Amino acid sequence: MKQHRLAAAVALVGLVLAGCDSQTSEVELKSPAQKASYGIGLNMGRSLSEEGMDDLDSKAVAQGIEDALAKKEPRIKDEDMIEAFSFLQNRAQERMTALNKEAAEAGKKFLEENGKREGVVTTPSGLQYEVIKKTDGAQPKESDVVTVHYEGKLTDGSVFDSSVARGSPIDLPVGGVIPGWVEGLQLMHVGEKYKLYIPSELAYGEQSPSPAIPANAVLVFDLELIGIKDQAAEPAEPAEPAAQ
Repeated sequence: MKQHRLAAAVALVGLVLAGCDSQTSEVELKSPAQKASYGIGLNMGRSLSEEGMDDLDSKAVAQGIEDALAKKEPRIKDEDMIEAFSFLQNRAQERMTALNKEAAEAGKKFLEENGKREGVVTTPSGLQYEVIKKTDGAQPKESDVVTVHYEGKLTDGSVFDSSVARGSPIDLPVGGVIPGWVEGLQLMHVGEKYKLYIPSELAYGEQSPSPAIPANAVLVFDLELIGIKDQAAEPAEPAEPAAQ
């Protein structure tokens, strides 16, 4: 997280807080402007909390905004502010590193236990799968475009994306998705249904594409291979399973 992003976040919270009476426990949330103001504050507060900055002093934030609007001299020196921002940035990074390590260890433990279950196959790459419905259809190659239905979950069962829920299968290039899908799709025959258990290193690793997918998360997909597209057709743009 960059210092200027942190400063902007703090400033926005200050703008929300500066117009509020700190002694008032309830505010009016009737007009569109009031509701939007509350939404801005709520979203920013959640963001700051996720960044490990849930101990910011709201009164100090409001005081900084008030002094800036009144064009008063800053109450602390620039170097002191820079030092404070650096402290928060380093602390947030330390917390994130610890959380990422914890998630990676939890994922490893889940896969170790899951791999012991009857019917679960673990490939040399670490991908795990179960055959839910078996057929004798054709198998796609990495250069193919396929039509699939899927539902993606975390190991706790929470759904982060689902073509099934949207009621519409998708076309995608086998070679243009996350590595766990690239491998898993080529194991399948048209008409089959698999459950894939994808280690984070075969999914998104520490670079989560969505707040719904934590860093280092093991992903579980219910995947149905509906068909292989005509090779004469225009190939689809490389894509990955969307994270809603």
